[in-house]
Amino acid sequence: MHDHSAAGHSHDHSAGANAKMLSIALLLTGGFLVAEVIGAFAFNSLALLSDAGHMLTDVAALVIALMAIRIGQKAPDDKRTFGYRRFEILAAAFNAMMLFCVAIYVLIEAIQRFRQPEPVGSTGMLIIAGLGLVINLIAMRLLMAGKERSLNVKGAYLEVWADMLGSIGVIAGALVIQFTGWTLVDPIVAIGIGLWVLPRTWVLLRDTTNVLLEGVPGHFALGEIRGAIAEVPGVSGVHDLHVWSLASDDVSLTAHVELDQADDGETVRAAVQTMLARRFSIAHVTIQTEAEPCTAEDHLHP
Repeated sequence: MHDHSAAGHSHDHSAGANAKMLSIALLLTGGFLVAEVIGAFAFNSLALLSDAGHMLTDVAALVIALMAIRIGQKAPDDKRTFGYRRFEILAAAFNAMMLFCVAIYVLIEAIQRFRQPEPVGSTGMLIIAGLGLVINLIAMRLLMAGKERSLNVKGAYLEVWADMLGSIGVIAGALVIQFTGWTLVDPIVAIGIGLWVLPRTWVLLRDTTNVLLEGVPGHFALGEIRGAIAEVPGVSGVHDLHVWSLASDDVSLTAHVELDQADDGETVRAAVQTMLARRFSIAHVTIQTEAEPCTAEDHLHP
């Protein structure tokens, strides 16, 4: 009982810290978004608009991340026996899809600019992008601590990181236009921003999809876990083995373990559970011990 309370306290502390950092980052990016959108149209810069598009997804990501933390802290009930932490993964997947949509929009607009170049206000573009760079660097620093423990915070961090690179690209583009007058660099930078962030967005979408499909977390090998269980004294076989995660920072396991001796069930179960906790750091474990193997139908499972 004590262990569960400690784990709950740890989750609450981590979520509270993430919520505070996310809130500050939201105030910074949300406040700057309006200025960047106005600047994009005022100075006719597609690169600035592309950066503003990513800033918009940053704001959405931060809002959804905060919602995920608030909802995720709700206790399990009779309708949601696993609680609400999976909402975090849904939010991260939604953020990844939003980024894909922004990238497609920018690519379409950039093609139009190639066909019909337009004048760009490079000085204003430079000032806005410089301010954006400062905001992004501050937001990145705020989110850095939580990104390794939460896919949702990682999604927000990736978008702010992409914005930071976007701001650098816009600054470079503005300088080129200012000194050479070559306005085509504006849509080129806009496309570059989109192409730069897409691979990282794909990785985030792949990770969240794996969680939603109850896939084995990427840092585990099911064969290795199965072999480790089989090596525990008293175990004669393992089947119906499942490893999955509800969110980004927990792992659950269920398995049917066949026994050498029928009366060793509790001893073997405890040994398997201890091994999984020590070797793989898997604490949420459900083991069913069996004196005889299940039916053939059960062996269809992993």
